[in-house]
Amino acid sequence: MKKPKISYDKKADVLYFFLKEGSEEEYKEIAPGVGLELDKKGALLGVEILNASKVLGAKPKIKEKILESA
Repeated sequence: MKKPKISYDKKADVLYFFLKEGSEEEYKEIAPGVGLELDKKGALLGVEILNASKVLGAKPKIKEKILESA
C-alpha cells in the first residue's frame, strides 16, 4: 500500500491525509472535527481532522511527530 501524503496547516490547526487522487463528491463527518472525503463511487480520498492538536492530544509540533511515524 502506498503511503498517504500528509499535510498540516499550523495556523488553521488542520491535518489532512491524502489517500487517493480524485474529485470530492461527498463529505462525511464521522466524529466531531473528523471528516472523510469520498469520490462519486464512495471511495475514500482523504481524511481531514479539524483542531488536530486538540483531537489528537498532541503538542504543537504535531506535523513532525506524525511525519516521523508515517
